[in-house]
Parts: sequence; structure tokens; C-alpha cells
Amino acid sequence: MECTGVIMDQYIIAASSTPADLVPVVMAVHHLLNRLPVTARSRDQPGIRIEEGRVVDDRYTGPVLEAAIAENAVKKEVPVSGPYRGVPVVVAPVRDGSGAAIGAIGVVDITGIFDLATLMEHHSAILQQVCGKDPCPLPSESVSARR
Repeated sequence: MECTGVIMDQYIIAASSTPADLVPVVMAVHHLLNRLPVTARSRDQPGIRIEEGRVVDDRYTGPVLEAAIAENAVKKEVPVSGPYRGVPVVVAPVRDGSGAAIGAIGVVDITGIFDLATLMEHHSAILQQVCGKDPCPLPSESVSARR
């Protein structure tokens, strides 16, 4: 890589980062996750909430973001208040070099929307509804019958 002498912009994430400091990184995460809602905040400042490609709140905080920072732990919860009330979210702390939580980033947890254990419990009932009587699929509908 050639050094051109041009000074590049720098974005530093710190415990005191402002909402504006967080926008470039959080917007990148938002786009990486196919525009899922993303929230973030630093430990000492409110943060941002990004939805549909834009910042919809630049003074945002939420109970799960705050818990992830306070406990310095990944949190997978369904908030009981705020704009994501009743929606599964996952929030991870952003840590400094010593491992202390200096902020947090959260996303809507699409994996939490589907409860695999419940789906498996209802597997036979689902097959009954979809296929009718056993066997499912019928011999004429099986993969080997299509070859």
C-alpha cells in the first residue's frame, strides 16, 4: 500500500463516544445484516437507532443495551418496553483493550423469532396438517418418484 500523505478520517469508539461517532460503524452493521434494525450506544452517552437505512433516533438508549454494558455480557432478551417491546433482540458489549464494556451494539434477533424447540414439538401436527394421512410425502410425491 502506497502512502499518499493524505490524512484519512478516523472513527474512534470510546466510552464517551457521541451518537454521531457511532453512525459510520453502526450503519455498516445495519447494511451487513440486510438492513435489520440496529441500535448502539456508548457507556457514557445515549446512542442511535437505525432502521430502513437511516438514523431514526440519535438520543437512543434501551434496557437491553444498558444491561449489556452494565453486565459486560451478551444479552438475548425480549424487551418489555421501548420500540422493540415484544421483539427478540441480541445485544453485545463493545469492549476496550482491558475487556471493560465501553458500549453496546444490538440487533433484532431473527433467530429468536423462530423457536426451534416448539417447532419440533409440533412437528407431527404440522405434518398432519400439510400432508394429511401418513405416509408423508405420499410415495408418488417423494423425491425418488420425481427422478
